[in-house]
Amino acid sequence: MADGPLAPIILESLAGEVEWLPWTTPATPQPDVVALYTYGHPHVGPALLDQFPNLKVISNYGVGVDHIDLHAAADRSIPVGNTPGILDGATADMGFTLLLATARRLVEGDRYARSPDFTVYDPGYMLGTEIHSSKLGIIGLGRIGAQVAKRARGFDMQVVYHNRRPRPDLEATLGVSYAALDELLATCDFVMLCCPLSEETRGLIDARALGLMKPTAILINIARGPVVDTQALTDALTKRQIAAAGLDVTDPEPLPRNHALLKLDNVVIAPHLGSATVATRRRMAELSIENLRAGLRGQPLLHPVRPAGA
Repeated sequence: MADGPLAPIILESLAGEVEWLPWTTPATPQPDVVALYTYGHPHVGPALLDQFPNLKVISNYGVGVDHIDLHAAADRSIPVGNTPGILDGATADMGFTLLLATARRLVEGDRYARSPDFTVYDPGYMLGTEIHSSKLGIIGLGRIGAQVAKRARGFDMQVVYHNRRPRPDLEATLGVSYAALDELLATCDFVMLCCPLSEETRGLIDARALGLMKPTAILINIARGPVVDTQALTDALTKRQIAAAGLDVTDPEPLPRNHALLKLDNVVIAPHLGSATVATRRRMAELSIENLRAGLRGQPLLHPVRPAGA
């Protein structure tokens, strides 16, 4: 387990049930270790798993498991659990927070309002982008994407989506329509990434994709950093090829402190706050503990994750 602000809650919940060890990669096999608790995306691959021959379960604090080699775990008959269904609303809220803040230049405005330069109100200064009645493209209409679509209705936005497979079951309910990826990129005022990280989505938003977007368009990423080619995005924002971006995730994460992206005024960057509310993070801790307990007892996990194709 990796340390973090919720570690005391997790430790207290399992007090007396397990003995906790710090997160390290041992040089020799550790037959006494029977469970892994992943908090904060530490890498779990074959080399690490080989050091724990008696591992019964891997419980992940969060939904995304791109840091866990699911095939390696399955090959060793180790169940992997995550925490779906409880962070969708909070993450969708964060997506709209970034959309609003970026479109209305809120961070820039905050800096200016606090600076010595703001001495006279000028109604022609720092104009933003209209949100209501604009067109939103959602890439990945899963649980989080569906929650984003619901919020967009409150802003009278026209919503299109792209997914691995069309979701006619959701289209009428959410008031959305399917679009091919290139069409979505070329026609939307806002593009929000809500897809999981996979081999298909890694680098999905590259120089070509950014080149298809309108010069007035805004990109929002609440998925995973590697879904976007960081250098291509930096170039596009620097050249004003697209208007702006709002990022809850980056690649790498965090960015080097001298990275060019951090110096741009047309990007809003949050430190991966998608599910960072007190209620959601506490429930994530509780559910990940339930998965851990089930695995230790040899019972089915509440929310097992299997590798693609399994």
